[in-house]
Amino acid sequence: MSGPLTGVRVVEIAGIGPGPFCSMMLADMGAQVLRVQRHERTVRAIRPNPVAGRGMQAITLDLKSPVARDAVLRIVESSDVLVEGFRPGVMERLGLGPEDCMARNPRLIYGRMTGWGQHGPLAQRAGHDINYIALTGVLAAIGTAQSGPVPPLNLVGDFGGGGMMLAFGIACALFETERSGKGQVIDAAMTDGASLLMATTFGQYAAGRWSLERENNLLDGAAPFYTTYRCADGKWIAVGAIEPQFYAALIRGLGLELGPFEPQHDRSQWAQRKQRLADSFATRTRDEWCAVFDGTDACVDPVLDMAEALQHPHHAARGTFPEIEGTRQPAPAPRFSRTVSHLRPRGKAAPHEVLAAFGFSDEDIATLLERAGE
Repeated sequence: MSGPLTGVRVVEIAGIGPGPFCSMMLADMGAQVLRVQRHERTVRAIRPNPVAGRGMQAITLDLKSPVARDAVLRIVESSDVLVEGFRPGVMERLGLGPEDCMARNPRLIYGRMTGWGQHGPLAQRAGHDINYIALTGVLAAIGTAQSGPVPPLNLVGDFGGGGMMLAFGIACALFETERSGKGQVIDAAMTDGASLLMATTFGQYAAGRWSLERENNLLDGAAPFYTTYRCADGKWIAVGAIEPQFYAALIRGLGLELGPFEPQHDRSQWAQRKQRLADSFATRTRDEWCAVFDGTDACVDPVLDMAEALQHPHHAARGTFPEIEGTRQPAPAPRFSRTVSHLRPRGKAAPHEVLAAFGFSDEDIATLLERAGE
C-alpha cells in the first residue's frame, strides 16, 4: 500500500455518479474504501462500471434492516470518513445520519453529496448534472450561437463540481481533524461546486470582459485562434494560440501572411478571419496538419476520440492510461514524488473477510449475511 491517504478508512453508502467518483479518487490515493451496496431487491440492476469501483471492497446489505444498520454503525466506529449521496433526510430516516454516526465516532468526517445541497428551496427536488449546471450559469455559456446550450457531458456538475469537490473537502477535513480531534459534516452540492468552477468566468463578467452571448468571447469559440476546425478528412483540429508569438506561428504554419490577421484581438475581424482559417484547415487532413505543426508552439493539436487518446505517444510515455483487469483506464491523479499512488483492482475479498477486518465475530457475520441474503 502507498499513496498519501494510506491508512485512512472510508465507508461509502453506495450511490451513483459523483459519490463513487469521490470514493474512487480516495482509493486511488491509498485509502481503504468499503462500499456498502444496497440489497438487490431495492435497486435496479445495472452493468458494473469496470473503472468506477477500482481499489474498493464491497458488501451488500439491506439498509432498511436494523441488523444491517447496526453493522454499518459498527463499521463507522473504526472508519475515518463516510460518503453518502442520498437526498437530504434519507440517511437520518435509515438511522445512519450524522448524529447517529458521530455519536459512535466523534472524529468521523461525514461527506454528503447532493445536487442542490442540504438546505434551500430546491433541496428535495430531483435533478441531474444538466439541471445543476443550468442554474449556475455554466450551461448557458457553453455552445455556439446557433446550437444553443450544449451539455459538456456530465463533467462539470457530477464529477468536477461534485465528486472532485467532495474529495477535496474530505482531504481538507482529514487535515483539520488531526489538529482538532473532531469530525464534521461536509455539505457538497453540485450547484456550489459548478459555480466555483466558474469563478474566473464570473470575475471576467463582473469586470465587463465577458459577454452573455455564446460564441462571443475569448474562450468560447468566438476567437479564430481559440476554437476547433474541421479538416479535409472530417476530423477536427484544436487551436489555442492565444499569445502573440503562438498566434504568429499558427498563421505562418497555415502558409498565410500575418499582416491581414493583425491586430489579433480586433473582434470586428474575428468572424472573417475564422472563416479564412476554416478554409485553410479544410485543405488537408487532420494528421497532415499535425505534421505541419509538429515541433512548433502554435498550440495546434488533434481532437482525439477516446480510442485514439488511449494510443497517443505522450500518454504512453507518462502511463496515463494503464490497463488493469483487462480495461484501459485513466491513472490516478495528481502524481506524488514520495507517496506514490498505484492503480488498484476492484477488491475481491469475500464478505466474511471484509467484515472480519472490521472486528465482526463469525457469529455476527453469519447472522448479518443471512439477513442480507449473501
